[in-house]
Amino acid sequence: MSTDAPDPLAGFDATVHAPNRLRICALLDTAGEAEFGLVQRQLGVSASVLSKHVTVLIDAGYVEQRKAAHDTRRVWLRLTRQGRDAYQGHLAALRAIVGPPDPAP
Repeated sequence: MSTDAPDPLAGFDATVHAPNRLRICALLDTAGEAEFGLVQRQLGVSASVLSKHVTVLIDAGYVEQRKAAHDTRRVWLRLTRQGRDAYQGHLAALRAIVGPPDPAP
């Protein structure tokens, strides 16, 4: 059976799906930009764990970082347009997987 409707699962993104990466994307989508230390505290992970996840997201083109002008130890993170699209597409795919909520009894 052929259908012209787009596949709602097409937006599922394994890169975003890992729990910590999903949380990073959610935080950055809401905040716009966040300092590395703040993201670390919000996720409750070590700097090395966060760094590994951020590196995966940067390599995918989903996150970019900038260093503060006067203190290069301070790093700010933000989603790229591609990252925001991937995150939003992934959320849509997850909603398609779980389906609409059951109506209240």
